[in-house]
Amino acid sequence: MNRRKLLGMGLAAPLAGQVLFEEYDPKSTLRVPGRDVKRSKFPHIDIHNHQNGMMPAEQLDRLVADMDALNMSMMVNLNGNHGEKFRAIYKNMKGRHPKRFIVFANLDFENLDAPDYRDRVARGLEEAFRGGAQGLKLFKNFGMTTRDKNGKRIAADDARWFDVFEVCAKYRAPVLIHTADPKPFWEPWDKNNERWLELKEFPSRRRTAAKDGSWEELMAESERLFRAHPKTNFISAHLRWYGNDLENLGRQMDGMPNLYTDIAAVIAELGRQPRFARQWFDKYGDRVLFGKDVWAPAEYYTYFRVLESTDEYFEYYRRRHAFWKMYGLGLSDGVLKKLYYKNALKIVPGLEGKGFPA
Repeated sequence: MNRRKLLGMGLAAPLAGQVLFEEYDPKSTLRVPGRDVKRSKFPHIDIHNHQNGMMPAEQLDRLVADMDALNMSMMVNLNGNHGEKFRAIYKNMKGRHPKRFIVFANLDFENLDAPDYRDRVARGLEEAFRGGAQGLKLFKNFGMTTRDKNGKRIAADDARWFDVFEVCAKYRAPVLIHTADPKPFWEPWDKNNERWLELKEFPSRRRTAAKDGSWEELMAESERLFRAHPKTNFISAHLRWYGNDLENLGRQMDGMPNLYTDIAAVIAELGRQPRFARQWFDKYGDRVLFGKDVWAPAEYYTYFRVLESTDEYFEYYRRRHAFWKMYGLGLSDGVLKKLYYKNALKIVPGLEGKGFPA
């Protein structure tokens, strides 16, 4: 293997005057007006967050204080688990701060080949809704890595799940579903792959059609699922991994009135196409919810700045997701209100709208 190829793979030190891609970190000389936005313009609901629901009381109190600093009125904890664990998490979080946290349940995947599984898992979810759950969260294992006793991948639209989604429709509870992963994870790991650095840092994120199903298969299966349950609202997380193709995502939303999405972990996609993204939000803003994913309060500043400002050429916080700069969309107040709280109030049952601007 020649030195140039080794350099391209990050396996050899650079020659004098050369810099490896993953080390290149130029400091921009551009000076344009702009400022950090440390609080959202309107109170917001974070529909996509992950917390240890059994954290002690003092840690919960610190979490709420951090939420206050960001102008976050409510947070959805997607790690609600199921059965006794769900009940314990719900009691811990809602018992301490009943109006600040929303807890989504998760499915039980034990013994999923058993004849009674379809009925059992649906009954378990119904118990969670009766016990206070306000939605269902499906992690990326659903439809991609979950397998039957023979090792066969179980598709998202497999019939054993259907009663679950009818229960969600009955309780008007949304399903926040993570389908697949970014498409570049399936593509060759070479100089043309936008996620080259992320795949170098996390080789386990590489996907193959043979092991995980192709990206196209996974997306098609989830679409069939959405169409099979038109009375159930699905929040397809992370802009459904179409943040780089919003026009396509819009067409899907046109054809599926029960399809919603969130912006968790994909603000970098919006921040590199400010003009078209703003046009897209003007059209589809009533179907998009605010979410962040990883809990890191200072990173919310980039979200607020991209969404609210018209600033140019500013930094994103995680280079493996974006080696480009951000630009503000300057969303209108009407669109911001939908994104920050109105859409969540509309599709998550039991939320109190008191205290939010009209």
